[in-house]
Amino acid sequence: MNAQSTSVTKKPSIVLTAGSKVKVRSAGTRDDALVSTGVFRGLVSVGGDNSLAVELDGTVKEEKGKIRLIPLNALLALDVLEAAKPEEEKRVDPGTPGYFR
Repeated sequence: MNAQSTSVTKKPSIVLTAGSKVKVRSAGTRDDALVSTGVFRGLVSVGGDNSLAVELDGTVKEEKGKIRLIPLNALLALDVLEAAKPEEEKRVDPGTPGYFR
């Protein structure tokens, strides 16, 4: 066996990026979890607690387009249905005044 055949293929690290389609199960009623499907918009801090911001899709008609904040401590499971590619880091020319950035 040569070294190439024994090496393990390195998988890319998992990153939850804004724009990814997700399905989130979080603490709901006593007997049922709350299921939210939509587009991950980012992390939000409210009163020192971090929450996932999810723009809800049309799974429940009345909720389409609403933003649901799910506290991280209420998170039970998160399925990434379709990962969005991370945006390229924007490089800023240090000689450019701040109001042109």
